[in-house]
Amino acid sequence: MECLCVKLNDVPDEILLIIFKKLNNFDLLYYFHGIKNKRLNNIIHDPIFTTSLNFVKWSSHKFLNKLSSNVILNRFCLQILPDISMKIKWFYLESSSAKNILRTANYPNLYGLGLYNIKEKTARRLFN
Repeated sequence: MECLCVKLNDVPDEILLIIFKKLNNFDLLYYFHGIKNKRLNNIIHDPIFTTSLNFVKWSSHKFLNKLSSNVILNRFCLQILPDISMKIKWFYLESSSAKNILRTANYPNLYGLGLYNIKEKTARRLFN
């Protein structure tokens, strides 16, 4: 039996879009942002993947912060969000990372914000 080897670069854009749409935008941006492939970078920077970012996961009757690791939070704040800030229209954030995310860049097109596990006192500090 012959082995068929297909590289990601050999796959048409339309097929990559279908595959990438099956992935979570969070994971797609985290793992593919900044790779040295202009074509793939253009695809993952498509508005389909950058307009709505969900950093919250529902698990066992509570919301979890996908940015609980400082390594992941720093990568998003220092590398990913500044590159796509103009495209972001919606954020879904957990209170512990909201301040860092919202102060990372200007989001001129942001018109929706979901905040989870946030206390009134934290919300007042965040928006004052």
